[in-house]
Amino acid sequence: MSRIGKKPITVPAGVEVKLDGQHITVKGPKGTLERDIHKNMSVSIDGNVITIARPDDEAYNRSLHGLTRTLISNMIEGVVNEYKRELEINGVGYRAQLKGKNLLLTLGYSHPVEMEAPAGITFEVPAPNQIIVKGIDKEQVGQVAAVIRTKRPPEVYRGKGIKYVEEHIRRKEGKAGKK
Repeated sequence: MSRIGKKPITVPAGVEVKLDGQHITVKGPKGTLERDIHKNMSVSIDGNVITIARPDDEAYNRSLHGLTRTLISNMIEGVVNEYKRELEINGVGYRAQLKGKNLLLTLGYSHPVEMEAPAGITFEVPAPNQIIVKGIDKEQVGQVAAVIRTKRPPEVYRGKGIKYVEEHIRRKEGKAGKK
């Protein structure tokens, strides 16, 4: 049995969960999230407890069991507390700024890179070398942060680029041929 999948999900006060066949809707103080659940998984709601069950012990269904429970749990967590991902910019002249709701990045290219905030995502720039991506959908927050990071990934020789705050870049020594 999946250790994650068999754990019941407790719905906190102020969060409304609706199940319509294989479509789940979670409504909370921060917003609303919807998702279709795989046809093999069965979800049941008893008061403020959600349980997920699988039809058999087939490998595919075992892998879906924990995944389905985690996705629903992340939806509930997102509508109560927003998810955020912090990025850091390293490099001389590299910086970020907000232009309305869009993010304007100066990353050493001949032109500034402008990124439009998707629906449900907000950008914050507390300092010119910091970016915070916020939203209620964990998957979307992570994807937008990853796309920002690809605009100038961290470089291993000088450490320049965009990296996650918790990420550690292993530095290389460089050429040793000069004497």
